[in-house]
Formats: sequence, structure tokens, C-alpha cells
Amino acid sequence: MSNALKSVKVPPNSVNLEEARQRVFDFFKTACRSIPTIMEIYNLNEFITPSQLRSTVASEIRKNSHITNPKVIDMMLFKAMEELKDIVDHAKQRHHIIGQYVVGKQGLVQDLGAKDQGISPFLKNFYKSNYF
Repeated sequence: MSNALKSVKVPPNSVNLEEARQRVFDFFKTACRSIPTIMEIYNLNEFITPSQLRSTVASEIRKNSHITNPKVIDMMLFKAMEELKDIVDHAKQRHHIIGQYVVGKQGLVQDLGAKDQGISPFLKNFYKSNYF
């Protein structure tokens, strides 16, 4: 386990956007270094490759690339570090990791339409409401 993950501490606020941006890059590197451990802990090799998981992490980070307030970035980075620590510490169950980072919320609903044509409208609405 990386030293950065041993304990999640609140770092001092970033002074500017560039410092916050550098912290995001450092987090990404830490997350990428944790991928082999995560793959092993949750036995994800049958679902996803380390490269695909790295791309998923990158896309999760890119979702918030429009944010320019360093304090908001710092807060989101803290939450991301907590999430990563929980995952590496095996505080999450396998199906949570698969649903959130492997299949993704959109994939579950798309699979529903392709595979389960005979499913009742009630169940379709139930699945849709729980994954959106």
C-alpha cells in the first residue's frame, strides 16, 4: 500500500489552480499505482484489464475538469482519496466496485434492454430508477 493511502489527512488548501491541478495529477498517479492491488483484492481480471480500469479512473477525474475553484478541487480530491483508501482497505464489496467502476451506471441499464427483453415494465422501471 502506498504511503499516501495509509491515512487520509486534510492537506492545507491549494494556493492556486496550478497547485490544485498538480495534486490531482499526484492523486491519479497514486490511484494508478493501486490498480494492481485493487485488481487482486476484488478479483477483477475476469471483467476488466488494468488499462481499462486506469481509463475509468482518468474519465472519472475528467468529469470535473471544468471546475476552477481550488477549494472545490481540494474538497473533491479529499473525497477521492477517501474512496481510494476504502477500496484498497477492502472496505467495499466486490459488487460495489464492479457496478461503479467496471460496468458503470449507464452500462447496467443498457444491458437491461439488450439482454432481458422479457422483463416486466415494473422491473425495468425499478432498475432504471436505481441506476440513475
